[in-house]
Order: sequence, then structure tokens, then C-alpha cells
Amino acid sequence: MAVKKELLTGNDVVLKAALLAGAEYFAGYPITPSTEIMNGWAKEAADNPKLLFLQTEDETSAGMAVIGGLLAGKKTWTVTSGVGHILIQDPLVLAETLSLPFVMYVGQRGGPSTGTVIYSQQELNLARYGGNSEGLRVVYAPSNIQELFEITQKAFNTAWRYRLPTIILGDGYLTKTLSPVDTSRVIPAEKAEAIFLNKDVKNLRNCFSREDELAEHLNILFAKYAAASRQIVESESYKTNDAKIVIFAWGTVGFAAKVAVANLRKQNKRVGLFRPITMRPFDDRGAIKAVQKADKILIAESSGGQFGRIVRETLTQATDAEYVRLYKPAEGITSEEIEAKIKEIY
Repeated sequence: MAVKKELLTGNDVVLKAALLAGAEYFAGYPITPSTEIMNGWAKEAADNPKLLFLQTEDETSAGMAVIGGLLAGKKTWTVTSGVGHILIQDPLVLAETLSLPFVMYVGQRGGPSTGTVIYSQQELNLARYGGNSEGLRVVYAPSNIQELFEITQKAFNTAWRYRLPTIILGDGYLTKTLSPVDTSRVIPAEKAEAIFLNKDVKNLRNCFSREDELAEHLNILFAKYAAASRQIVESESYKTNDAKIVIFAWGTVGFAAKVAVANLRKQNKRVGLFRPITMRPFDDRGAIKAVQKADKILIAESSGGQFGRIVRETLTQATDAEYVRLYKPAEGITSEEIEAKIKEIY
């Protein structure tokens, strides 16, 4: 297929990708920096009677409306950010226990509380384990707008194929940036079907009167999640085979880190990058393999160590390398800053 380049924002890309993935029903509540996605869907629905749109009174209601649409077999989804992401965790964990393909895009913004409406990587813990939950969900972390286009399509397929809630964890920079995107890179869409009307579904249960009953249900979900994780888990290892220093970064910071590695390699510095693409499940094996020759590990993130804790826990028994931190909570990190840090510690 011929390349088709379009100049789009991240918000434009999420909307276009969702439509290509077969999304039929959107329920949501406006919140910066993701409101443009909802507005775009509303315009599409006004022109296309096959598309459904509901603006709810808050994000909790939006999540419950998504569940209603899923039960009827509609490819239903939502978007949110920041404090809205907190509110929507209740319906999200309901989707976990009912094994529903709940799809959500999150444009992270700075916190605590209302914080800023711009950017951060501070919603990682919330995305991975929010709510009274065991984190039986998939969390994708695109690093640039082209990847956002493809991952959003993939997220719908993953959700429906494995019956798992799936989050695309972006940020304010990613959603607002204007960038050329090859929109010819379309992924065939997974088929949707009515879950509540499925003859094999006798009862969708989320309330248990005995502890052993809930434990039995959880063990079934754990086994399903473990099997699916082997197929879903994804990461990028860039020039790590001989790397003396390996950078661990994700999302847009991961993109900046890759630019930094490419520049540093031209200066004959043995630097590499490990970038998780799925933040949950996390590619433990890939991370461990990436640091086999490393003396130092630089963790770069726009939070106060949420990602760093995952990295250190993963690598506890795998390496004696020294950890170096480049933490900037709620602030962006440029490739130049990463290069400067590497030169300082090389």
C-alpha cells in the first residue's frame, strides 16, 4: 500500500485510529488535554448515524456507559486524563472482573490534584494498578505520534481478542503535537460481538459473598492474564548488545532517549536504550537481557520514580550495575538533557 502522509495532532490520530479499528460508540466527559478527541467524535457521529455518542455527567458515568455498550456488543471506548483517570478506575476494575474489552486513551497531565493541564508521566501507577484491583489490564505506552496511530488500533484488537481492559497511556505533549503520520498503516480490525447475549455467558458476576469464591474467580482471571501476557508483552531494545550504559525510558521520554542514543553512538559512546511498549504486562525478560553488559543504568522519567521502582524491582537479581536517576516530575525531558547526563556519568 502506498504511503499516505497527513499532518495531524496526537488527538487527531487517536480519533482516526479508533474509527479504523471499528469503534462504534463513545462515552466520555471533557477534560484537557484530551477533549479534542471527544469533540472530534461528536462531529463524526453527527454526520454518521452508525456512530453513537454520549457525553455523561462525569468520568465514572462515562466508564459505566462504556460497559453498557460493550455488553451490547458495540466497540465502545472513552478518553480521559488526570483527575478523570482517577474517577474512571471504578468502572475499569468492574470491566476487569467481567473480562470486558474496555478501551481508554489517557492523556497524562501533572499532579497531584488538578496540577497542570499540560504534561507528565505521573499516571503510570494509576494506569497499571488503579482501583481495588490486581491490575488485570493492558497498558500501552506510545513514544511518538506514528506509534500512537498504530498502537491505538492495536489496543482495540488486544482488548477484544483477549477480553482485557486496555489503556493507551499518552500525555499532553503527545496529544497536542502536530506531526506527519503515515495513515496507510492500517491494522485489520478484530470482530466485536454482543457479550451479554452470548449463549455461553450465563451470568456476569462482580460481587461475591465469600472470600473463597472471589479467590477462585481471581485465580481463573490470573491464569487467563498470564497466558495472554505472553502474546501481548512488547518492548524495544535499541543498541543494547554492547552497551556500557543502558537508558530506561518510556513514552515520549523514550523517544527523546532514542535520539540521544543515536547521537551518542556517533561519538563512539557505548550507550543503549530499553523502552517498554507495554507498561503492563512489563517485559521482564527483555529488560534483563538489555543490561547484561551494562555498568550503569540511567532511568529517565517525568515523575518522581514511578517507573524507576518498576525497573529496580525487575532487575534486582539480574545486574550489579549502578543506577543513575534523571527524574523531572511533571516536566518534559529533552534528548539534549539525556545526552548531557550520559556524558556526565560515562
